[in-house]
Amino acid sequence: MAAYDAICFDLDSTLCEPTQDAATVLESTFERAGLEPFCTPADLRAAVPSLPTAETDREFYEHLFAEVATRADVDPAVSSALADRYLELQDPTAVAFRPGAKAALEYARERGQVGLITNGGRPTQTQKLEALDIADAFDVCVFTEPSAGIYPKPSAAPFEYALGELGATPDAAIHVGDSLHADVAGANAMGIDSAWIDLGRDDRDGVEHEPTYELASLEAFETIV
Repeated sequence: MAAYDAICFDLDSTLCEPTQDAATVLESTFERAGLEPFCTPADLRAAVPSLPTAETDREFYEHLFAEVATRADVDPAVSSALADRYLELQDPTAVAFRPGAKAALEYARERGQVGLITNGGRPTQTQKLEALDIADAFDVCVFTEPSAGIYPKPSAAPFEYALGELGATPDAAIHVGDSLHADVAGANAMGIDSAWIDLGRDDRDGVEHEPTYELASLEAFETIV
């Protein structure tokens, strides 16, 4: 068990998960747009690493639907309507803690500096933090903000900013997240230890990034810090 001066967490699918059913939201999105479904929630997740950096949530989802449409041999022009309908249906406040997440966060706070590094914009992610009543639980929150030079993980920028604000060095920090592509790769590139939450989604397929620790859930968090 290692001691760290700084413990950083991802938000989505690490500390929290949506209470809305992803398949139902996506099905309703296509229905409202008057389109036949051409992708699944798994297809959307798989497309994320290929997307260009977005300045807003709407731009992100437009990129996302354009990418999956292209992969499905569908006109990517449908992405604009799908992004609008998806955002109408998605409720950022409809979130709940993942198993062990609340206790893990409290345990980390007892041990020192705690940061949040999330691939999401401040307005949307703040709504999730407030719904979970953890908006004040972090010593620093780093949101995606390309206009300020904070690009999404695996970019080094959010990790560098977080460590700078926490006054920690990479060898004394750990980052916890569910994405091998974003969380583990980004932490590894910075020389930060990483803890990967394996959600059983076959994320290892074609991915070479190796985490320092693997956890089935945050219920085992205390065993590594």
